[in-house]
Amino acid sequence: MLIDLHVHSTCSPCSVLKPSEILAHARAKGLDGVCITDHDTMSILTQCREGFQPDGLLVIVGMEYTTEQGDYLVFGDVRSLPAGLSAESLLPRVRELGGAVVAAHPCRVWRPADPAVFELGLCGIAEVRNGRNTAAENQQALQLASGHDMIAVAGSDAHTLAELGRCPTRFTVPVNSAHDLVDALNRGQCRPAAAHRSAA
Repeated sequence: MLIDLHVHSTCSPCSVLKPSEILAHARAKGLDGVCITDHDTMSILTQCREGFQPDGLLVIVGMEYTTEQGDYLVFGDVRSLPAGLSAESLLPRVRELGGAVVAAHPCRVWRPADPAVFELGLCGIAEVRNGRNTAAENQQALQLASGHDMIAVAGSDAHTLAELGRCPTRFTVPVNSAHDLVDALNRGQCRPAAAHRSAA
């Protein structure tokens, strides 16, 4: 399955990508699923439902959680997370909740993750290909993941329709729910994938 793990809707103030546009165009871009990961909110749930849509698209709602030590995509039963946690508090808490955490764009120049997070083994999954990163930033992220034996994924970090599906992740097992996604991420049953060739 081809899933874009990192998509922002208009519930993120920096995004112009409407929820209706995500639902209408994701399948045409070759995606089997999208994870809507708005900044520090899951309010998209008031505008669309999780699960399979009429056209077969799987929608999963996560969150891009902001910390002073970097940004993290969190998936699972994470609605109870309070705002303002440090990475050192957030990452084990998500695991206690049975979720999964991905270090988002960990080597981006203007928003890097604290290297101590990885030195301490607090996060085991890294976004090594991000659609808004430079090639050098993505290469550094790949080196980070390789050096710490982390699971590697990709995410478009889409804020516009043109960016949707740009950097998907290929899952090697069926993903039919948020629970399946969390399990596959934590088991490493996924890898960065090329975008669908006919994507607009």
